[in-house]
Amino acid sequence: MSNTRIDELVDQFRQGNLSRRSFVRRATALGLSATAATSLIYQAGAQDASPEATAGGETQGSYLTLEEYNAQLAEAYDFEEPQNTGGEVIYGQTTDIATINPVLTSDSYSNQVCGLIFEGLFGQSVVDTSYVAGGLAESWTISEDGLTYTFKLRENVKWHDGEPFSADDVIFTFDGVLAEGSQNQYVTTIQAALDSYTKVDDYTVQLVAKDKLRTFLLDANSGVSILPKHIWQDVDPADWPTNGGSTGQDPTRVIGTGPFKFVEWIPGDHVTLERNADYWDTTSVPVIDKFIYKVNPEASSNVQSLITGEIDFIESVPPAQVEGLIANPDLNVMPYDTLGFNWFSLNQDASKTTLFTDREVRQAMMYALDRDLMAETIYFGYAIRADGTQPVLSLAYAPDQVNTIYTYDPDKARQLLADAGWEDSDGDGIVEKDGQKLSFEIFFSEGVAQYEQQLPYMQQSWREIGIEAFPSAVPFPSLLESTDSGNFDCVVWGFSWDTTASQEAVFGTEYTPPAGFNVMHYSNPEYDELVPLEKRELDQDKAREILIQQSNIANDDAAAGIIVFRQTVTAARASLHNFFPNDLGLLATISKSWVDPR
Repeated sequence: MSNTRIDELVDQFRQGNLSRRSFVRRATALGLSATAATSLIYQAGAQDASPEATAGGETQGSYLTLEEYNAQLAEAYDFEEPQNTGGEVIYGQTTDIATINPVLTSDSYSNQVCGLIFEGLFGQSVVDTSYVAGGLAESWTISEDGLTYTFKLRENVKWHDGEPFSADDVIFTFDGVLAEGSQNQYVTTIQAALDSYTKVDDYTVQLVAKDKLRTFLLDANSGVSILPKHIWQDVDPADWPTNGGSTGQDPTRVIGTGPFKFVEWIPGDHVTLERNADYWDTTSVPVIDKFIYKVNPEASSNVQSLITGEIDFIESVPPAQVEGLIANPDLNVMPYDTLGFNWFSLNQDASKTTLFTDREVRQAMMYALDRDLMAETIYFGYAIRADGTQPVLSLAYAPDQVNTIYTYDPDKARQLLADAGWEDSDGDGIVEKDGQKLSFEIFFSEGVAQYEQQLPYMQQSWREIGIEAFPSAVPFPSLLESTDSGNFDCVVWGFSWDTTASQEAVFGTEYTPPAGFNVMHYSNPEYDELVPLEKRELDQDKAREILIQQSNIANDDAAAGIIVFRQTVTAARASLHNFFPNDLGLLATISKSWVDPR
């Protein structure tokens, strides 16, 4: 295979002289796999433009068809022909979901379950992040000016209650998500990208961008899984969070189009889904009869349940237990890099607390932690010290370009506190300023082993520089309620980004809850000014430069206490087949999964 010839293909593709399909065909003829060829497309930055002409001066959107995506999966993963049908798969998790309504989710747990019941207009490949016409839209085109996206919807889709899906459901969902009082946490992201949306006919909708945006497809559809109009039309969007269709108390209202149907949610115990035998995508009708999300708050008990066969897989093995599971012949242990990190968020809303409004305090708290030690001892090497804000899998991951590296330096931490006017004037070992001690409570989600191990270390490290912290384990839904309302001092938790690498939803001034995830109420005008520039930069390399610049601004300010970029170590019973998790889709192959008879 000639690298020169591949480079020439990439140049032709960037210049618009080759369509995505033509590029893949020619690249594979030169010896590349289809997966590698598609990955090159992503690297080339052709996210929204594939110059296959259609009528009316439009171009076909750049995406994999459903057939192409299935072929890509088959090449990437060694699927076995199912030797058994039916049965159930039990997923053990330490944290309960927070809602069963997909447009209200703000956590990965709820997203995982809702993603099996509900669907959006399109998907993304778990192999290389390419867009996939594998959702409720079978294709889309883009107008010549790059602003109007026309989606052709599938006509053979039915809701789980048998009612037909149509464009009315799409328009209704966008109406609800963008309504006054909406609790969708991506509202600001959507509004910044989407100018209008209209129904063309029963199976065609158009989304119009405010400008030519690199991230339009993902931004405009953020948190927008389609809801059935006939179920939700009589409920005010402001009341959606407490409705039985969101809490699961009324199963007749939890109606989606996905491969699984909702059965029940017993809070704190389990969520049960069943196979949708009438799923529109006949190639992805689940092999299993039931999928059960089982909640066990104790991480060690969760692992023991995996060992004994009471559950079939767990998403994240506590690092201390990984080696023991690797030696177990009845288990498959699968570590992988992620788009996520472990961090602590400090409340910078002066109306709530002034403890963390000084940048020096936030910086001192970072310098006080030996994060290399934490990565090695608490995460047992399945993590690295986080330098900057962009995680390992991000297209903007650039540790060599990070301005401020928070290496372990307790003396510097003490000096920063002193420079900001924080002194231990009464000799009790805790610094104070203006009569207020630097003492606070830290919330973390109960049952997460890493947090239970790292909090005592963080508490001790901060105590050594004069900061007093009191860890408090709370149920995850309670933690979310506290952070969304701003009634917290500090919280330790995890976060995972999408594939755009855009981070304004956490660091942008306008993205405080419920409009986004900036629970810290961090604000820096210099950061905000770069947001529209990054969004409108279609050149991938130039966009990356802006993303790195934004990351440095937030990191220099210690806007968030990003501790480590973590790997996830997923473990499953060897009796669970065709299960291939990665950070782009833990449950992406669950419809193809099958289990040995119990």
